[in-house]
Amino acid sequence: MTMDLYLNNALRLSKITTKAYSTSFSLGVRMLHKNIRPHIYSIYGFVRFADEIVDSFPVPAEVRSTLLSAFREETFIALREGISTNPIIHSFQHTVNTYAISHRLITAFLDSMAMDLTETTHDQASFERYIFGSASAVGLMCMAVFMKGDTAELERLEPHAIKLGEAFQKINFLRDIKADYSFRKRSYFPDIQPESFTNRQKNKLEKEIYEDFRMAREGIIQLPRCCRFGVYVAYTYYRTLTRKIQRCKAEDLLNRRIRVNNFRKLVVLKMAFLRHLFHT
Repeated sequence: MTMDLYLNNALRLSKITTKAYSTSFSLGVRMLHKNIRPHIYSIYGFVRFADEIVDSFPVPAEVRSTLLSAFREETFIALREGISTNPIIHSFQHTVNTYAISHRLITAFLDSMAMDLTETTHDQASFERYIFGSASAVGLMCMAVFMKGDTAELERLEPHAIKLGEAFQKINFLRDIKADYSFRKRSYFPDIQPESFTNRQKNKLEKEIYEDFRMAREGIIQLPRCCRFGVYVAYTYYRTLTRKIQRCKAEDLLNRRIRVNNFRKLVVLKMAFLRHLFHT
């Protein structure tokens, strides 16, 4: 009874964390079947805490590196023992162990977080490695929950899930190009210097993103009903954000952060419902 209470409290904290940090992601999660929502909150809470260590803690990089290493160590102890004194990690290990989520994905994610502490620019190889760990690996963790242990289906849909993660992360990089460069001295896209970012470079990235979306959608329409609409909401939201970015000039992204306001998010939800109803 006591451990049930502890787990429920940990799951609740993961939900609170998700809602506090991301209204758009929370909107998508609310469209999932109620039985899988707690597990997606658990994944997001874990990812968010690791990201906070790297990006938000007001201590030197070497201290953040030590904290991230400790977070990693505690995570894998929890996965092995089935318990953690950190409620976010406890919630996460419960989901990982329930759905046999590959530890390879967790390692890839944490490796990408560590890269943010040491690397400020990327070549194509490190960019692909970073984007897989920071985005696609997280999407594949969620897919393991959606597929409920069906490894054959998970493997079949994996390429589409990877493309969705790539699209989402590339859009995040475009949206945050100013903050990443000005405040964190990071430039994620290979061969692109933010201070000389051009419309031609921006257009090329947008074409890549739309191709990622095309492949991702082929997988979304094959998802189980328990999760299809929730994923489609997130897909539609990011498509909307991409269109807003597309209407801007490259220099605009260096001066302000493009966002979708709350009213527009509600419109997106209605649009997603209608398109999902008739086209998926």
